[in-house]
Amino acid sequence: MAFFFSSSILSFPTLFLFMLGIASAQLSSNFYSSSCPTALSIIQGAVSAAVSKENRMGASLLRLHFHDCFVNGCDASVLLDDTTNFTGEKTAGPNNDSLRGYEVIDTIKSQLEKQCPGVVSCADILAVAARDSVVKLGGTTWTVPLGRRDATTASFNDAQNNLPSPFSDLSALISAFSNKGFTAPEMVTLSGGHTIGQVKCSIIRTRIYNETNIDSNFAASLKKNCPSTGGDSNLSPLDQTARVFDNTYFKDLVIKKGVMHSDQQLFNGGSTDSQVNTYSQNSAMFFSDFGSAMIKMGNLSPLTGSNGEIRTNCRKTN
Repeated sequence: MAFFFSSSILSFPTLFLFMLGIASAQLSSNFYSSSCPTALSIIQGAVSAAVSKENRMGASLLRLHFHDCFVNGCDASVLLDDTTNFTGEKTAGPNNDSLRGYEVIDTIKSQLEKQCPGVVSCADILAVAARDSVVKLGGTTWTVPLGRRDATTASFNDAQNNLPSPFSDLSALISAFSNKGFTAPEMVTLSGGHTIGQVKCSIIRTRIYNETNIDSNFAASLKKNCPSTGGDSNLSPLDQTARVFDNTYFKDLVIKKGVMHSDQQLFNGGSTDSQVNTYSQNSAMFFSDFGSAMIKMGNLSPLTGSNGEIRTNCRKTN
């Protein structure tokens, strides 16, 4: 974002303070280097243990960060439990009985509180855990800017309305990401996060039984674990190597083996086909772009300075 100043509008002291405000809102990769030097290694160790215990947890932690950032910024609002006078984001449609990994974040937070009480935010834990999950599953790495603070509130309605749907067509996907400042190519890149993890039968039933832009043998194989009625919670892998972070997701789209409706929309005769094709043949380009897009996502409206707080317990405000 560019700012334009006229000396007739702002005096130098005012301009200096304004610029200071911008600077204070910048995140920094070495934010905890003196206040909690072991923070990153503690998070990495806990993520590694959790993903070793259950491979799917890597995808779950990546998704937690995404669902946090797309609802009023990367502020850990997604982690707040409902209370008697407050309804948070956990029970919103896209999250309810779907988001997982909260206990892993709790474990990380308690370890950090023992080491450096009141220092490391839940929002930063989510950002680092997402990166460490991708790395653990064989994917790319990136440097995570740090210094986010935690929200003291959350929004059920915004979680209900701001997150893209697995039933979306391409135009709706482009729009949902554009609303958060992402280009269509960045949307395709971030969708590549579906190279890991699993999806419930209820999400893919319409696609595998009613849609035609799907390989017929592939649809038949998915139907074995996803009946036309019942079995709503049965899980299917999101790509054919869903335990590994790679570019198989894009290879699958090219041969009409996208698992969710929204996935196959990226390769369905539209404006994003060529990028999917490129990624299917060039994992290095996908990896590079994914790291950059994740940094950009992690920079969505963070709370910094004196805004927000550092929660002691990620599930509730202090």
